[in-house]
Amino acid sequence: MPYARARPLRRRPEDVRAEAGLCDHPDCLRLGEFRAPRGRTRNDGAFWFCLDHVREYNKAWDFFAGMSREDIERFQREVATWHRPTWPLGTNPYARSNHEPVDDPFDILRAGRNGTRHDSGQNGNGGLAAPIVSPDQRRALETLELDLMANLLQIKTRYKQLVKRYHPDANGSNPASEERLREIIRAYDVLMSCGYS
Repeated sequence: MPYARARPLRRRPEDVRAEAGLCDHPDCLRLGEFRAPRGRTRNDGAFWFCLDHVREYNKAWDFFAGMSREDIERFQREVATWHRPTWPLGTNPYARSNHEPVDDPFDILRAGRNGTRHDSGQNGNGGLAAPIVSPDQRRALETLELDLMANLLQIKTRYKQLVKRYHPDANGSNPASEERLREIIRAYDVLMSCGYS
């Protein structure tokens, strides 16, 4: 029994044009180099036109064609928030309640002012743990002979005491006291530039 010969598929003219990269305008034989949307959504595909026909298409194309006035106004309102859901201020449905505990294993969220951490008093400092300080701040506090819990008033008081003690007027021309005074001034400047002021 002879096999039936398959008829060759007839290709549509627009398929031939697309394969050749020609302009999608029916009477144009130039290359289609410029993309133009078929509709509002990305799933609508695209036309490919030459420069003259893409300009013509863009002049006539209406993004809001077929939409009612209410749909157009809703779309324009949603564009302001990139079409993301919104809710009135203070009513975020996804926010945690104020009474719900937060997993904070490093006590970062409980850090107080100036980086001090508050705990339940296990450290013997009346509930305050050592503040988080940089190595420069730590050296500056050591230079001023203060501990990590020193506040602004204590820093200023100690600075004034040490400046009086090591000032050249009080020590003559002692190079050791002059060098110590320079260290004290540098340490004070470091602390004032780090947020203690």
